[in-house]
Amino acid sequence: MNNDLIGLIDKSYPKMSKGHKKIATFIKEHYDKAAFMTALKFGQTVGVSESTVVRFASELGFDGYPALQSALQDLMRKKLTTVQRIEVSTDKIGDEDILNKMLSLDIEKIRRTMEETSHEDFNRAVDKIASCHTIYIIGARSSASLAQFLWYYFNLIFPQVKLVHASTRSELFEQIMRIDENDVLIGMSFPRYSRQTVLALQYAQSRGANVVAITDCESSPLTQYSDCNLFAKSDMASFVDSLVAPLSLINALIVAVSVRNKDIVTKNFERLEEIWREYEVYEEAKPDNKE
Repeated sequence: MNNDLIGLIDKSYPKMSKGHKKIATFIKEHYDKAAFMTALKFGQTVGVSESTVVRFASELGFDGYPALQSALQDLMRKKLTTVQRIEVSTDKIGDEDILNKMLSLDIEKIRRTMEETSHEDFNRAVDKIASCHTIYIIGARSSASLAQFLWYYFNLIFPQVKLVHASTRSELFEQIMRIDENDVLIGMSFPRYSRQTVLALQYAQSRGANVVAITDCESSPLTQYSDCNLFAKSDMASFVDSLVAPLSLINALIVAVSVRNKDIVTKNFERLEEIWREYEVYEEAKPDNKE
């Protein structure tokens, strides 16, 4: 519902009471501020009672004010510019005890991801990845670091893993032009969503490939082209995207796939350990001289 929140408000506006119209107008003009207001604060700001704000949420079809507030926050994450993000997060976080505040917010995002991720879709994604011919991985902008991380570990497990670089459109399609029904494309993007990533998923679907989307919610544009949707909660911290929960989900995906291919993984790492020792890839830790 949050994806159509403004449209829903516009549709309901003519039949709204005077108080509800005040709320609707404030949301449309200042949804970034409304997203973090309590019902009491919201009512005080627009000049109506707290109960009027709660009724407004119910009449729009939400299960209480917290559900409307959640929809406002999702809308805000998708629409705010980087400058607006900085302004909103400064009001939200403040400038005191930022360390504890940010760690607590990330813990909450992981908890919500645990509650809302579909185990069925997760297991189907593992099945598709473990049995495919070639794995393609794409993530643009801030999600590029997630894509690189996933590619690094899958490249140690499977012989055919390609990291797709979302540069120009022509280069994008040149990299995935051979994808077919024997392959899997894993695409990841979070608000603000990458158009290049969406285009890659759309093309992969048209070629009959299996598509796995790692994104934040059902209304993400990636989900319309994917077979499996893995949802991880993300949020903005100033102009920085918090990707702690998506990274935890990707960790789980890597471990699950490695367990499914235990024999192959064991042989690969036995060979790698020999190479690492022979070419002194890793520096030995200094002995602890404490007595």
